Amino acid sequence: MSSHRLYKQIARQILDLIDSGEYPAGTRLPGERELAEQFGVSRVVIREAELSLETLGHVEIKIGSGVYVRTPSVGSLSRMQTITAFDLTQTRLTFEAENAAFAARVISDAQIAELERVLEQMKGETPVVADGDDSDHNFHLLIAAATGNQANVHILEELWRIRTEVETVRSVYSVVCETSTEHRFEEHQKIFEAIRDRNRERAREAMTEHFSRLFEALLDASEQQAINEARRRSLSNRERYLKPVSAV
Repeated sequence: MSSHRLYKQIARQILDLIDSGEYPAGTRLPGERELAEQFGVSRVVIREAELSLETLGHVEIKIGSGVYVRTPSVGSLSRMQTITAFDLTQTRLTFEAENAAFAARVISDAQIAELERVLEQMKGETPVVADGDDSDHNFHLLIAAATGNQANVHILEELWRIRTEVETVRSVYSVVCETSTEHRFEEHQKIFEAIRDRNRERAREAMTEHFSRLFEALLDASEQQAINEARRRSLSNRERYLKPVSAV
């Protein structure tokens, strides 16, 4: 596993502990050595995970003192818990389709080459991690960056943050990533080719088709989750109410 993905997984685990109340706001996290032993990773990975959490506003690193859990801000994860996977995907469809169209008009040759490099990384990959794979993230981020508008980059990162940090969204996307891979590379390739050819309309259409197909996959995943949950409740009720009564 790459160190880049490893530190993100450790950051996710630390954040889970923060959200669970293990480390309330204002408390100091254990030291690097203790966390490294707890998670079975190097201190470098812990340091990178803490820097990531600081960037996202979850902790504050005080030189010479330690790492402290921050009080949730207005834009914190708790305010995003009502966002669903469908809400996020609808916003991404609208936002990223226009990003692709604009990028097709202004993208540089160097950025096209970098986008193609990331696409080649994606080829043959099977995204099986809940927080999405690096190549997918980088592909969409590069398109936002190609617009030359840093606000677009910031918004894209915030949307990706919802995708990876809101548990209800993350769980649905995880199922989609594990079960719906056959169209993934082909869809991204169409987006790339349209942007490479500097065809604005085709770029917009390709990105729209990508997210429209994702909507279908999300519906299938959500329906299956609902079926599994109903089955679990049914089995629980059977065990509770139909359990044979022991003879006295």
